[in-house]
Amino acid sequence: MQLRNLDDAEPFTTADGSTIRELLNVIHAPTRNQSLAEASLPAGGSTQRHYHAEAEEIYFILTGSGGMELAGEIRPVGPGDAVLIPPGARHTIRADVASELRFLCCCAPPYRHEDTFFD
Repeated sequence: MQLRNLDDAEPFTTADGSTIRELLNVIHAPTRNQSLAEASLPAGGSTQRHYHAEAEEIYFILTGSGGMELAGEIRPVGPGDAVLIPPGARHTIRADVASELRFLCCCAPPYRHEDTFFD
């Protein structure tokens, strides 16, 4: 059984500008097809608009609120919302000015900096 606590995951900044703590990925567990991380943005912060050529992502909002832009469509997001991000879809997420935004990010195949592209 693979078990890893969020408190044991060191935070780092991804290529898009979010701070993440990877829970399960090819480094920390024998995952081959996906990765799971907690991401956070400070109040008023956002990721840089980007896309992944290979990875399909799911964002699941834990706390805070903000806006999700996916392929030109913008929708408000908050706790309990899940967003599917297909490979190749340009996207960004921003936190409202009132609070930090925390969300889970599942990537399949696992997240790699080399699969993050900017316009």
